[in-house]
Amino acid sequence: MPKGSIMVVDDCEINRDILMELLSGDFEVTAFAGGEECLQHLVAVAPDIVLLDIMMPGIDGYETCRRIKKSPIGEFTQVVLVSGKGSSAERLAGYEAGADDYIVKPFSHDELLAKIRVLLHLRHLMEKLWDANARIQEFNEKLEKLVADRTQEVLETQDITITALARLADSRDPETGDHITRMRHYSRILAAEITAVLPRAGLGSKFADEIYRAAPLHDIGKVGIPDSILLKPGKLTVQEFEVMKRHTIIGYETLREAAGGKLEGCFLNTAAEIARHHHERWDGRGYPDGLKGEAIPLSARIVAVADVFDALTSKRVYKDAIPPEDAARFIEREAGRHFDPLAVEAFRRCWDEQLACYHRHHIGEAAAGAGPELRTAEPAGPSPFPGYPPADQGDWPQPVPLVSAPSI
Repeated sequence: MPKGSIMVVDDCEINRDILMELLSGDFEVTAFAGGEECLQHLVAVAPDIVLLDIMMPGIDGYETCRRIKKSPIGEFTQVVLVSGKGSSAERLAGYEAGADDYIVKPFSHDELLAKIRVLLHLRHLMEKLWDANARIQEFNEKLEKLVADRTQEVLETQDITITALARLADSRDPETGDHITRMRHYSRILAAEITAVLPRAGLGSKFADEIYRAAPLHDIGKVGIPDSILLKPGKLTVQEFEVMKRHTIIGYETLREAAGGKLEGCFLNTAAEIARHHHERWDGRGYPDGLKGEAIPLSARIVAVADVFDALTSKRVYKDAIPPEDAARFIEREAGRHFDPLAVEAFRRCWDEQLACYHRHHIGEAAAGAGPELRTAEPAGPSPFPGYPPADQGDWPQPVPLVSAPSI
């Protein structure tokens, strides 16, 4: 074990000499005549223990002790106050100043040496504890990184599986193209906006990412719908539409079975509630359960807006695509009827981001064999939300009757 380092601070030269002679055989000793000199050399010397006289001119021992403890090495430096006065009040004042021990003059040399050895032993134990804590912290950081890396690998694998399943369902309908890719991006943008404006709702920081991962499975239930209905180019009959509506239940039950029947606290819970409820309407006229208002899960209300926006702006066998601005106006008119007004308000707030996402994906698809003009141009159009945001909530647009709703 290396020699301990002792700093002696006393304005009396005789006292300093006595302590130097007593301690120098077993310890590395430095001595200073006052508090100012002690503090000036403290960090450079970095003593294990400071033997500090209290009654000194200038900065007394109490104040010097306080400053030692507040210094960069104060946590690692033991301070023993040395005084000719030993009343309880004076001892308490020393401990309140941060002293680790207190010894009264005149003192036994053996007692002083014993105290120093005890304090050095404590110091060495503390060093071992600090080293152990440092190793534990390093281990925890490595473990956290390992867990984060493994979690990311699991999420990436899960996302690949989810996307593959969703594309398998979409592959039965060649008209849908990259529908799941587009609408999952629209959903995440919308979910992030709602999370930002509704901190009181208790939505987690990962809510938008969870919506992004779950949204592609919204139509997974279509794997159970006959091709004669799913791919029919014309309008469905009443009976056929009843069969088509079953895809929400099929999707929900499929995901529930995939989770072993236990959806609570599972990622598939979000995916399942979206699959079942993304065709519910705010006014209660949707399916399959006829839920109304906030009884509809927020995840499904978000995906409903994103799904309809992409359906309106994409060409299908039974309809042409409409411009994104027209689709946005339709969604706005349906606030409070088809869609959650909160989701529509959020859609308005993040319109620029949604429009950029639309252009990025649609132009990317169309530009595969086109020239640079098509690949880089983003059609400009007037905002479908003039004057937004409104002056107050009373200006929020109410649903108005439509001559004919676009076919979705």
